[in-house]
Amino acid sequence: MDLRRLVALLMVLLVVQLGLVSFSLGNVVFKVQHKFAGRLRNLTEFKAHDARRHSRLLSSVDLPLGGNGHPAETGLYFAKIGLGNPSKDYYVQVDTGSDILWVNCIGCDKCPTKSDLGIKLTLYDPASSVSATRVSCDDDFCTSTYNGLLPDCKKELPCQYNVVYGDGSSTAGYFVSDTVQFERVTGNLQTGLSNGTVTFGCGAQQSGGLGTSGEALDGILGFGQANSSMISQLASAGKVKRAFAHCLDNVNGGGIFAIGEVVSPKVNTTPMVPNQAHYNVYMKEIEVGDTVLELPTDVFDSGDRRGTIIDSGTTLAYLPEVVYDSMMTEIRSQQPGLSLHTVEEQFICFKYSGNVDDGFPDIKFHFRDSLTLTVFPHDYLFQISEDIWCFGWQNGGMQSKDGRDMTLLGDLVLSNKLVLYDIENQAIGWTEYNCSSSIKVKDDKSGSVYSVGAENISSASPVLSGRIVTFLLLLFAMLHRFT
Repeated sequence: MDLRRLVALLMVLLVVQLGLVSFSLGNVVFKVQHKFAGRLRNLTEFKAHDARRHSRLLSSVDLPLGGNGHPAETGLYFAKIGLGNPSKDYYVQVDTGSDILWVNCIGCDKCPTKSDLGIKLTLYDPASSVSATRVSCDDDFCTSTYNGLLPDCKKELPCQYNVVYGDGSSTAGYFVSDTVQFERVTGNLQTGLSNGTVTFGCGAQQSGGLGTSGEALDGILGFGQANSSMISQLASAGKVKRAFAHCLDNVNGGGIFAIGEVVSPKVNTTPMVPNQAHYNVYMKEIEVGDTVLELPTDVFDSGDRRGTIIDSGTTLAYLPEVVYDSMMTEIRSQQPGLSLHTVEEQFICFKYSGNVDDGFPDIKFHFRDSLTLTVFPHDYLFQISEDIWCFGWQNGGMQSKDGRDMTLLGDLVLSNKLVLYDIENQAIGWTEYNCSSSIKVKDDKSGSVYSVGAENISSASPVLSGRIVTFLLLLFAMLHRFT
């Protein structure tokens, strides 16, 4: 079997592990699926996905949304949600790097009409929903999003948005408020239909990759920090806390995504860098085995296009060139006999027949407040055949100039950990965890504590070999109060 076919085999293994996910929003549930599910991919496509995503994540926008509106490119997961009354289904990308929910609308110029993901795309039509209202430019949502009235605003004019990404693509349209329908969690493993009202973007024009991507979806569902994000809207209405957590199991294919207060397990946190568009944290040092890497003192400085971002929407992990070179040199020093070769001109691979956890060092990232993120060899090494392995670490210096000085930690290092984002207290934390088990979350209204666990249900996908995972998102709120 040649290397290209071996690499393709890896994609099958990754897809089987990550699978199809569903998750519940607070007291509600909706489906989330891995966007590569059921499709044979190669390593280059994963890296290309990350490259497109980073060019958008690191760029500025034409009209900043809430001061930090940097919607990212396609997230790794997409959700099926219901919009309007009567409700229709829409598939939206789920992404911690985005700040708004927006969907393509009827009459849209250059919006995608089909997708290679095996889903039916639907254009949202405000006129067909009895609960839809157009948001005017003098509405509180609009003025708070843009820190004042838009130029030439008149009461009858809509609140517009226009986002320009780093790769030249863009989305433009106007905001509407309408009903979002979910499966509401009514008890342990019990659900019922519920709905709420949110303000979201109605896409009227797309350009670049947003209009032509074979991986096209109906829109983006952002979990960013801006006031325009869904979690911020619900929090400002007193429905939820601005906190969420996720736990992705790349061994058994389970997962949990929860909004609200996680009471078990206990998670230690590190402070977030203030006034940043994304979930940035302060890294202090990196340890390879028992060796602390000797790096320039400014390599972990935080600032414009610098620092460390925790991003579940990125597949791999990207390090500044000086960090990457030092880390790889130290790893290889513990296996001097390895014969390295390059696959698809960018991935370093080797032949190894032993247990990688015994033969390679753990990597420890140390952060403020003594929080450590440990990455084991079986996490940062990809096995593409019985004895062929590849490194998942990527040289950020080979990426765009905007991202070469930034550390971006994606699913490669976040899997098999419960990761908590506490936006209210500006902190992020994590702990090693069995993501196929359950966590306990608290309903602040009633004080009730619920155990929420991941499930595996049967799949019709032949590539997934019957594995679909359940991705639960809990939103503790009295949702019937904002219908």
